[in-house]
Amino acid sequence: MERRGKRTEHSNNDRWLVSYADFITLLFAFFVVMYSISSVNEAKYKIFSDSLSIAFTQRLASTSPIVPPNQPLVAPTQQKPTVTTLANRNKVLVDKRTAQLGEQQRKIEERMKKLANGLNQVMAPLINQRLVSINQSRRGVVMDISASTLFGTGEAVLQASSLDVLRQVAVVLGKEDMSIEVEGHTDDTPIATAQFPSNWELSSARASSVVRMLIDNGVPAKRLAVVGLASNQPLAANDTAENRARNRRVTITIASSNLDRVAGIEE
Repeated sequence: MERRGKRTEHSNNDRWLVSYADFITLLFAFFVVMYSISSVNEAKYKIFSDSLSIAFTQRLASTSPIVPPNQPLVAPTQQKPTVTTLANRNKVLVDKRTAQLGEQQRKIEERMKKLANGLNQVMAPLINQRLVSINQSRRGVVMDISASTLFGTGEAVLQASSLDVLRQVAVVLGKEDMSIEVEGHTDDTPIATAQFPSNWELSSARASSVVRMLIDNGVPAKRLAVVGLASNQPLAANDTAENRARNRRVTITIASSNLDRVAGIEE
């Protein structure tokens, strides 16, 4: 058999065009990307930069308005409030609210002072005898009345001599609309009678007698409260007759509301 000769391969001289076309395509894409990166909207970049400056420094980066190209200038009344503008508005509102609260507090102080002066005038004779004391505290106006002025020893019935002064107190308190708390206090001397088994009953009964007197003379019952504290809140140590007499008392507190508490007045 005759051996066949090798097939002659035809060479393709145009294959380089494929690689060249690919290279041109990649090069075109590269320049498109580079062009898009290098093309920056300066107006938008300026807006972004100034926004960051406002957020971190709360000051405008420039006094002139920032307007992107081909967009009309927005009227000042239509511009959105900046951080600085909002802060100024909030400060104005806070200052206004503070001024209003300050004015309310000033009126409350004047009102409580006027009430204390009225009670001082009514109770002046007993104050001079050191049988009554009137003070202002954070709770309001506090009046301590010696039990010996109001009651007999071991009793809870008001003495006739105390009725006139309590009527005058009721007239002063009847002009106000604040809450009134009446507290009964005793010394630490035990009591054990059929009517008062302990100082708890005695102190409560004495406070109740004063409250009934105030109600009978025009003070609304809904404003009044009775508390019996026995010997648990003494003004002085129960070690002398004088101190025990101080501790036997009825305390009338004309209290302001939580909002009306006078700051700066010590207990």
